[in-house]
Amino acid sequence: MKYLRFQKDGENHFGVLEDQKITKLNGDFLEGAEKSSNTYAFDEVTVLPPVEPSQVVCIGLNYASHAEETGKPLPEEPMMWMVSPSAVISEGEEIVLPNLDHRIDYEAEIAIVIGKKAKNVSEEDALSYVFGYTIGNDVSDRHLQKKDGQFTRAKSFATFKPLGPVIETEMDPNHADIKLTLNGEVRQQSNTSDLIHNIEKLLVKVTEVMTLKPGDVILTGTPAGVGALSPGDQVEIEIEGIGKLTNRVKQ
Repeated sequence: MKYLRFQKDGENHFGVLEDQKITKLNGDFLEGAEKSSNTYAFDEVTVLPPVEPSQVVCIGLNYASHAEETGKPLPEEPMMWMVSPSAVISEGEEIVLPNLDHRIDYEAEIAIVIGKKAKNVSEEDALSYVFGYTIGNDVSDRHLQKKDGQFTRAKSFATFKPLGPVIETEMDPNHADIKLTLNGEVRQQSNTSDLIHNIEKLLVKVTEVMTLKPGDVILTGTPAGVGALSPGDQVEIEIEGIGKLTNRVKQ
């Protein structure tokens, strides 16, 4: 099932997407809201970010292909850091590059959306804490990343975390094709089976450290092919079973 948040006539709503029609829900899908009788065509609404996370956790160097292209050893444990939820934008919103003299990269990622409070989860039960999966673009300022020696500032600028457009609840997150095109040219193409630490392992390791709440997001890492963004670029990320996330870089 595909869930989303949307705006119609100036009001924000929760919905479910079926056969390109959106059915409004009577409340938040994270709380088990039921369908209403109101339906809309996809082009009749403004899509919002699928969740408003209180925490956004990022995982680095988590595809074997990406580790190989960077010349770095495979991490024994997931590399994790936090970015600001204020960086999150939706499908169709523009990515703004605040420092045009810096190299700022795209990163296609599958993102975990938490469905219930999670702390110290086991690998066997890990997926029961997941509401579903969405698409993320972990936009990153490499100049600041290198300068700071850590990632929070480089990845937390407003508009640097496009998410959406939907959350898919019925898929195998560890075996899904992932592809990014830049201005129609394929730049990243892989499968989540190349993850060094799979979805279950990530949930175990993250919840050893922190408590996750419904709506929180974990960005799980990016495959090989990371590259720079320029004003006017159009970035499209497609993940099997979820759909496509498209954003343009502000001219």
